[in-house]
Amino acid sequence: MCQALGMAHHILEGGVGRHQSSDPPIVINITDGEATDSGPVSQAEELTGLATNDGNVLLFNCHISRDPLAPIVFPESDAELNDPFARTLFSVSSLLPEGLRNLAQAENITLGPTTHGFAFNADLVELIRFLDIGTRASNLR
Repeated sequence: MCQALGMAHHILEGGVGRHQSSDPPIVINITDGEATDSGPVSQAEELTGLATNDGNVLLFNCHISRDPLAPIVFPESDAELNDPFARTLFSVSSLLPEGLRNLAQAENITLGPTTHGFAFNADLVELIRFLDIGTRASNLR
């Protein structure tokens, strides 16, 4: 996972420099949550430290656990996350910006003021909704 986040940083580093007037890129990481190559906190922080004039790179994480725990999508806090890997990924997931919040709310997704781009054990329908919210290119500002 850390290598993948590092590669995303490498790819986006030049892109954000050349496209400063663009919306910030969104990286969606779908994972089992168990980083086998250290971290991933420092790599995620480096990635989300990249920015355009409109804001920092957004990192959304979708953690599919092997444990049969209830799905949690777009949470405000890690209070309901009983998995330590999920708590780590939540902590490095970006807050939803206003444009994406509006898209999610238009899909009848209830959001709080500190909702993160994070999903835990999302089923197929919730995963598709998560990806749809995170990849729609209109009205991000």
